[in-house]
Amino acid sequence: MSRSVTILGAGLVGSLLAIILSKRGYQVTIYERRPDMRTSEISAGRSINLAMSTRGWHALELAGLRKEMEELAIPMYGRYLHQPDGTIAFQEYGKNNEAIYSVSRGELNKKLMSLAERHGVKIYFDHKCTKVDVAENILHFQTPDGDKRKVQADLLFGADGAFSTLRSSYSHLDRVNASQVYLDHGYKELRIPPEVGCKMKTEKNALHIWPRRNFMMIALPNVDDSFTCTLFFPFEGTPSFDQLKTKEEVTEFFKEQFPDAVPLMPTLLEDFFNNPTSSLITTTINCWHYSDKSALIGDAAHAIVPFYGQGMNAGFEDCTVLADLLERYEDDWGVILQQYSKMRKPNAEAVAQLALMNFVEMRDKVADSDFLQRKKIEKELGKRYPKQFISIYEMVSFTHIPYKTALECTQEQDRLLMEIMKDGDFFDRLKEEKFAEKLNNMVRDYHERMNDLDKETVGI
Repeated sequence: MSRSVTILGAGLVGSLLAIILSKRGYQVTIYERRPDMRTSEISAGRSINLAMSTRGWHALELAGLRKEMEELAIPMYGRYLHQPDGTIAFQEYGKNNEAIYSVSRGELNKKLMSLAERHGVKIYFDHKCTKVDVAENILHFQTPDGDKRKVQADLLFGADGAFSTLRSSYSHLDRVNASQVYLDHGYKELRIPPEVGCKMKTEKNALHIWPRRNFMMIALPNVDDSFTCTLFFPFEGTPSFDQLKTKEEVTEFFKEQFPDAVPLMPTLLEDFFNNPTSSLITTTINCWHYSDKSALIGDAAHAIVPFYGQGMNAGFEDCTVLADLLERYEDDWGVILQQYSKMRKPNAEAVAQLALMNFVEMRDKVADSDFLQRKKIEKELGKRYPKQFISIYEMVSFTHIPYKTALECTQEQDRLLMEIMKDGDFFDRLKEEKFAEKLNNMVRDYHERMNDLDKETVGI
């Protein structure tokens, strides 16, 4: 007999997991602390548009939502880099016209919740979980009217985000190590409205970045021709959110740092002062499950910063791994949860590190001419040696190669690219027969070193 399942959180991962489990015949109930977003207004200024990539699309196929969401997704084939001197450079993401996709977080979440309900999942909204008795699997809830209730769970999943109540309850168990680390930077959502965004047709299918060393602004396209902009900015220091207090200060700062964007943002001051300033956090915990009773999933297990666009994709991949383990171990949850933790935890730690590294890349390096040249070389190597070389970005965004493997490859790719770039212009030297032979040897040696790494495909 299938066990009944209780899920904390009706967000993206919780709703997707509910669909997967209900399709297998489980009776699934979700408790969500917020009101139903399909019938209530979503708070403005907190979206950070999603960047759907290969891992996420695969999960949506399991849910049966891929085709429907593709109609609402905007392909982004690369990034436009808006440099301080006013020049714009385009950098492709893939070598074969691959794209990541801008998707509305709210629209995707609504569709996942509705699909879950169509599969028989019961969702209780406005139920805030205040604590979990982990050993007994008893959940304590409070509703907005002050009512309190207890729920006995059979099999429990915590999909309740970075500040998960189940995660917090795990952290009080013996020998559990948990951490949360905030960036010194926060973010604020801004907007380019449709009437302006529609004039950017030729630049719509891209992610826009204004890199400014210690801070940056990005913009992702929406289906209504608007762009959702996000300013990633220090909380304190010079410059910082702490310094920009008046309309005059904000206007002067944006005209100085983002002069080409200001004319596109007629509601800049309204957005800046009305939308919240939000923090960015990375969480880790060494305990992902308890016996055969409960487990963490998605941000509850591994909240990361958004700079690789992999937060949702990693959470969705958690779900696909669980689905595969269900098939492999025939609903033996003691084994399934143990294997799930073993397989996913190293990859979650790796993608967290990759996301932090990509923040530095997006903020600092993309404004550097040597870095831009390196990216062009990466593309050329991928085309010349498709079976021997794939860039780290392509591994993460366009394949199911484990995040852990991608992280392990970064040092070796740095070594290869530095060796290639040290002796002059790469593209000029390609014409030299002697260099072409040397390049073949360098790539061969790199590929052999990659084969020496642990290539076990954990987490797929």
